[in-house]
Amino acid sequence: MRVVAGRLRGRALKAPAGDATRPTGARVKEALFSILSDVSDARVLDLYSGSGALGIEALSRGAARVVFVEAARPALACLRQNLETLALTQQSQIVPLRVESALKQLAPSAPFDLVLCDPPWRDVPTAVAALEALATAGLFSAAVRVVLEHSARTPPPPPPGGGPGKNSLFVADQRSWGDTGVTLFGLGPGPADVPGANRA
Repeated sequence: MRVVAGRLRGRALKAPAGDATRPTGARVKEALFSILSDVSDARVLDLYSGSGALGIEALSRGAARVVFVEAARPALACLRQNLETLALTQQSQIVPLRVESALKQLAPSAPFDLVLCDPPWRDVPTAVAALEALATAGLFSAAVRVVLEHSARTPPPPPPGGGPGKNSLFVADQRSWGDTGVTLFGLGPGPADVPGANRA
């Protein structure tokens, strides 16, 4: 596993042993960042970060800072080693918690411009709910791009919605490469902010 492009292009990344962590393939990573285009100076949140490959790719391509959220000890050890080996510790923060428990720890680093979320596919519904909670808590910038990886055969459930007047995620695009699907979300207003909506 290697960094695909940017100033760290070709540098090797360590991956955790076993099948608990499923690294994003080079083809998917290259296609995904081609869609995202310019990530220069972005504040990035890498959820279920595993080895950190997606967040490190963003740093290689010019992102300002990445906050990595990962709870599994083998993945954390691997993530720390990758950041140290590539001299990225000054541009990084690790939050060693489950994603759904990390909101308070993430708030001081918000707002985030890009969110990279690659959960175990069985946990995609939980990940969608966590993303919506972060959105409605105001942790995302207005122009945030949220990327969720999932099985190409099983699209993620729709975001639950933040309620009237709350910013909520909406599906902006969906792509697939082989077994891997990617859904891109944007951030939009809740019903009470839509022109002509019932404001009773």
